[in-house]
Amino acid sequence: MNTRRQFLITAPIAVLVATTACRKQTPSTDTQSTPSTAGAPPTFGTGAGAGPPVTPETFAEAEKLMQVSMTPAERQQAADTWRTSLAQYLERRTGPRKVALAATESPATLWNPMLPGIASLPARDQFVRSKPDAEALPSADDEIAFAPVTQLSRWIESKKLTSERLTNIYLDRIARLDPKIRSIITLTKDHALARAKAADAEIAAGKYRGPLHGIPYGVKDLLDTKDIATTYGAEPFRNRVPAADSAVVSRLNDAGAVLIAKLSLGALALNDIWFGGQTMNPWLLEEGASGSSAGPGAATAAALVAFSVGSETGGSIVSPAMRCGVTGLRPTFGRVARTGAMTLCWSLDKLGPMTRSVEDAMLVLHAISGPDAGDASSVPSRLDFDAGTPVAGLRVGYISSWMKESPATDVDRAAMETMKKLGMELKEVTLPDWPYSSLMPILFAEGAASFEDLALNNQLGDLKVQVKDAWPNLFRQSRFLSAVDFVQADRLRRKVALEMARVFREFDLLIVPSLRDEQLTITNFTGHPSLTMRAGFVEVSEARSDWAPDPANPLPKFNPPRRVPHGITILGRLFDDGLIGRVGVALERAFGVVGERPPGF
Repeated sequence: MNTRRQFLITAPIAVLVATTACRKQTPSTDTQSTPSTAGAPPTFGTGAGAGPPVTPETFAEAEKLMQVSMTPAERQQAADTWRTSLAQYLERRTGPRKVALAATESPATLWNPMLPGIASLPARDQFVRSKPDAEALPSADDEIAFAPVTQLSRWIESKKLTSERLTNIYLDRIARLDPKIRSIITLTKDHALARAKAADAEIAAGKYRGPLHGIPYGVKDLLDTKDIATTYGAEPFRNRVPAADSAVVSRLNDAGAVLIAKLSLGALALNDIWFGGQTMNPWLLEEGASGSSAGPGAATAAALVAFSVGSETGGSIVSPAMRCGVTGLRPTFGRVARTGAMTLCWSLDKLGPMTRSVEDAMLVLHAISGPDAGDASSVPSRLDFDAGTPVAGLRVGYISSWMKESPATDVDRAAMETMKKLGMELKEVTLPDWPYSSLMPILFAEGAASFEDLALNNQLGDLKVQVKDAWPNLFRQSRFLSAVDFVQADRLRRKVALEMARVFREFDLLIVPSLRDEQLTITNFTGHPSLTMRAGFVEVSEARSDWAPDPANPLPKFNPPRRVPHGITILGRLFDDGLIGRVGVALERAFGVVGERPPGF
């Protein structure tokens, strides 16, 4: 079962429902605060009452979900004192002294993946591209469109290709092909052509900014773009127009890149259905592109853009990269500032490139890395990448059981053999058999907090998808999460992070099945960098989906089976993103499968 689908259906959510008002009310005895003696310290349960009255029956029902047990006397005591002991702390949202929390206000506590004792990596900051080749500019526009950024940038730098021509090539492809996949929410045609002409003028004047200068790109539509709609793929935000660019878009502008489209995402960054429909996989039009970075995955695979930027909280770069056969780079948490990006989870969200080659991803990461004052979790970091450095001698860990069973395939196992041929040393590693899905209350609580207004104002019902594993249901349920369980999940998070620190003291990187439940959970919560890349092809006899199975709407079946890309994932040490990029470049050359295009595109 798909990782996020399983999490969202089965992950245990401890709930506290005692805040729910009961229709059956009891007289209140706490309308006045208890007078205090001079010099006496404040005590709990003596303040003015607040909130609706509750009854012992309220707690009796809550016990079923909280997995605790109270006696009748204990329930009565809890009900009698609820309004003075705990409900008063809800005044921030219930009033009378309400305090509004702006979207830009992050929690005071921050997740720092660099726990005490973890060595800071890498030691140096350098970026070395692959050597240029003398490849001639193709005559066919489609050949140009599918060329990697590494090659497009050489043609633009040498003035064999103009940014305006390249932009028009992608605009033409969008007009012809995007109706098949629905990957674009907002096309920025006029903006893009103006930027392209400006780029050409600068380059002609000798002001070349670097390898992204003049390159058309798209961003997931949760990154703010000045005076251009940023919708989050969700109905309540369809008309939202930011007044400023996000930090990532600003950095890409500084690099001279050309924004051509705002790309689709599942509503509020979940799966692949947005208010305009479902984004489809260019390799298999009968199935969704996966999400939530559905548009970046599909548009990049179909060569509607030269590169894109997606985001990940629990698999939203890895999964569409796998499904659509592109490279997805999820950076170390904190490397790329999220200022001006929609917040789902302050301690989990990450922004990263989605491209058609590994080196392309590194070029984009190089341009967007760095801290920003608007993101309290962003930190300075170094990026050590050399596309030509050998990988022999690197220590690669793998979990044997994961590689023997689904979702691992023969492609994953063949990739391990390729690593050995390149001189890497593979050795089995073990992780504790812990219930890693017990970390999920952190995601659910942060997500529900981020979109609290939608829940309190009854706007969750406006979202297109209302099934059990979509955000509306999960955000409503998360209103009842226990703060105690949130803290315990946070403690487990640190324990898991210490285990990963132990592993990376022994290994330089790990190879894992891309959609293995445990690896996606562990590494998203610990913040380790991840690179997903096409490594081969598999055959599927049924369309795949991010959504829970629905017997009333069965997925299409294929006879004979369909051939689709399959990717592997490699994980690196914290902030050692350059190393997994270097290994990815070497593997990509060895696999020799990156050049194949989706049929019909």
